[in-house]
Parts: sequence; structure tokens; C-alpha cells
Amino acid sequence: MVELDFEKGGGLLPAIVQDYNTGEVLMLAYMSPAAWENTLKTKKATYYSRSRDKLWVKGESSGHIQKVKEIRFDCDSDTILLKVEQLGDAACHKGYKSCFYRKVENDKAVIAEQRIFDPEEVYKK
Repeated sequence: MVELDFEKGGGLLPAIVQDYNTGEVLMLAYMSPAAWENTLKTKKATYYSRSRDKLWVKGESSGHIQKVKEIRFDCDSDTILLKVEQLGDAACHKGYKSCFYRKVENDKAVIAEQRIFDPEEVYKK
């Protein structure tokens, strides 16, 4: 059994998420012990939503599920790296492939990717 140091992170550990095939960083999320256990059990990326104060399986609303292909963790056992197959082409809830769709150019934020879906259509809040 893998023992991670959840105490060090106050009960939550950062999880870096990469595309399994390309290595592109798709997002950063947080995992609680329950999210970690669910991810190991189901092989679907499960996170802890700090804003909603609950567990969430990535893609449960949008259908853009992350199938976990490989799990790594760092030397201090306090950071998780998930390598995933991103189903639905977009990891970002704002409709982009990656949550890191902006870059800094000349001290300004510039959108560097094409939007894949309209979040208002997908989430219909």
C-alpha cells in the first residue's frame, strides 16, 4: 500500500495531471485521502473540490473523464502526478484542452489555445 503524507498538506495534496501520450500538463487539482483511494480503485481521476467542499470525479458533469494510465509521486510523498487519457479532449472546465491555456506576453495574459467547447452549453447551469 502506498503511503502518502496527507498531513503535510493539511489533508490535501496537489495532483499534477499530464496527458499520458504527449506529456502536456492538463491541470493541477487536489486530492484528499478519499479521492486518492477512489482514484486507485476506479482508475478514474477523482479530486477534492475546495470550492464545493466535496469529492468529484473528473468528467462527471461534462463527460470529459480522465482514465488514469500511470501514477507517480514525489520523493517527499506529498505531490501526486497522474498521467491520464483525457476523454472528450478538454480537461479545463472553461472549454480548453489544458487549464494552462493562457501565457504571459509583454506582461499581458494572452490566450494561447483554441476553445474546444462552450462551457455554458456543456454545464447548462
